[in-house]
Amino acid sequence: MDLDRIPQHIAIIMDGNGRWAKLRGKERSYGHQAGAETVHIIAETAAKLGVKYLTLYTFSTENWSRPLEEVAALMGLLISSIEEDIFFKNNISFRVIGDMGKLPVEVQKCLNTCVKNTANNDGMCLVLALSYSSRWEITEAAKQLVREVQSNKLSLDQIDSNSFESYLTTNFMPDPDLLIRTGGEIRLSNYLLWQCAYSELYFCDTYWPDFKEEAFHKAIEDYQRRERRFGKISEQVNEQ
Repeated sequence: MDLDRIPQHIAIIMDGNGRWAKLRGKERSYGHQAGAETVHIIAETAAKLGVKYLTLYTFSTENWSRPLEEVAALMGLLISSIEEDIFFKNNISFRVIGDMGKLPVEVQKCLNTCVKNTANNDGMCLVLALSYSSRWEITEAAKQLVREVQSNKLSLDQIDSNSFESYLTTNFMPDPDLLIRTGGEIRLSNYLLWQCAYSELYFCDTYWPDFKEEAFHKAIEDYQRRERRFGKISEQVNEQ
């Protein structure tokens, strides 16, 4: 691994908790709990490597349709797994993107407290995508743009990709350099669709609870072997 070429922003779809638990004859909640422990490991590993932003797809807008007992267990796990010691030990700040208003009040309070308490940490930023989906995000951004135009705060000529991005919930961080999905599925599942237009995609069969430091390093090493051209040809990239 080239420590001078660590991705600035890594996004992860943490998939496979339920199947991991099922293989062990356990309830899905057991897998989610094991997955939360992996979050701590990967967050610390990423911070030590110098990753600036780590965005984790934790709960999608579509996940609200899951069985009520599983949703309740996931909400409870959110509260119990937010350990501020990890943030301060590793100089990590905390942010949340998504439709926060749909989360239980006690979860919102817990998350907001952690965001506030870690705001001055200037190492890595750990971002949880909660009650999030790209279609929701893009729709909300479009609504805000329409309001701005209707109130004469913005003209149609001022709208371009840069101004549109400022209305997305991810406007405080760069687009992901690398997107990782665990669990064997090969799709984006409505996650950071705008932001991942030029991200390098890495899919692996490892279930999220088993995705530890070695697997994380392997994904970064794979990323470092790729040539990122952003629409240019190799000769142009090499000249830069």
